[in-house]
Amino acid sequence: MIKNIKYKWVLVLILLSISAVSNAQIDTTFTQVKINYTHFLSLVNKNNLGYAAEKFNINIAEADIEAAKVFPDPELAIGASDNGQRRMQMGYGFSSEVSWTLELGGKRKARISVAKSTNELTKALLEDYFRNLRAEATLNYLTSLKQKDIFKVQLNSYTILKNIAAADSIQYKLGNIAEIDARQSKLEANSMLNEVYQSEADWKTALLELGTMVGNQKADTLYSPSGDLAKFDRLFDLNELITAAENNRADLQAALKNKNVSQELLKLAKANRVIDLGLGLGVESASIVSNAVAPTPSSNSVSAGITIPLKFSNRYKGELKAAEFGTQQADVLYKQTELQIQIEVRKAYFNYLTVQKQVRQFNTGLLADAQKLLDGKVYSYKRGETSLLEVLNAQRTYNETQLNYYETLYNYAAALVELEKSAGIWDITF
Repeated sequence: MIKNIKYKWVLVLILLSISAVSNAQIDTTFTQVKINYTHFLSLVNKNNLGYAAEKFNINIAEADIEAAKVFPDPELAIGASDNGQRRMQMGYGFSSEVSWTLELGGKRKARISVAKSTNELTKALLEDYFRNLRAEATLNYLTSLKQKDIFKVQLNSYTILKNIAAADSIQYKLGNIAEIDARQSKLEANSMLNEVYQSEADWKTALLELGTMVGNQKADTLYSPSGDLAKFDRLFDLNELITAAENNRADLQAALKNKNVSQELLKLAKANRVIDLGLGLGVESASIVSNAVAPTPSSNSVSAGITIPLKFSNRYKGELKAAEFGTQQADVLYKQTELQIQIEVRKAYFNYLTVQKQVRQFNTGLLADAQKLLDGKVYSYKRGETSLLEVLNAQRTYNETQLNYYETLYNYAAALVELEKSAGIWDITF
């Protein structure tokens, strides 16, 4: 009796030491910076390199407006003449002329209107870029939370199997179980350890993605997000979502701005068909001719003229037709975008409802039942009332249930992100 008590205490101490070692499997060689979702999204807005690059399009569009305001530059021509006959004393002369193109038909105004419309389109595209970036960043944040939960599940499963393997090793030495059972439990624990390593790598990879989203370039620092995947329950009305999308979606606004740009381009094409006048003002000066044959006093003259181009090129209407077709195309693209948005909202809405049902299925007791089953099998195995195979099956069932639960929670949160992105609304916080 005393001998059995001694072995039981030895077994308990071994299990406790193994549990401590198992819980120390998390790699802490990297620096973790705690961050919440609000702060993370703020950093994405400020530091994301892709978004920063897109912002330059606004500066470029504003510079194009300034460029469109430029008038045609005047031209200055200066000339000199000398007949080269110094002996005949024929004299020399100088001439200068200033010419300038007078644009007619409102070309400059049309160019400015095109540039301003393009600037508005660029702003809408930038807003749409951030809409997609915000959703992508949120999904990355959620992925990191999911991978951390999965890692904890795998680590906990490994801890249980490692403890069983250690207990079986002692039981084998005591002669209570066969060697094959001790080897199998050890093999199962080592196999689970490989899954722990893989889930740990997946977790770190997800954390690296967070650093990419916020422009973090510190190799030894990873952001460690906080939050709960179980807080994404919402109620929506489909018709209200579609209306919100039609009013708020930046890509639909961009399609509308694109229609405006195409209309302004058509006006510019029509203005370019109007002739431009060339204005010129010149001054000529001739020196005195003092030869005996044809003496001529010095003279100065002023000339002015208008140049009228012959617009034979107006016979060809390629530029005008292209602008007209561009306007029609922009109108069709706007309707297509509007239809696509409605479809996206409906698909996201139905997907959200489906995943919502799956989450509620877990809340009916699946997790608790799996936990009770595993605890019961482990207890019975320690008492010698059940086989190792039954424990392993219960362990796999519990593990799969846990993993499916966190995967479903992630899908539920991701479905909400997709639904709000498609509807052009955003109230996600956790």
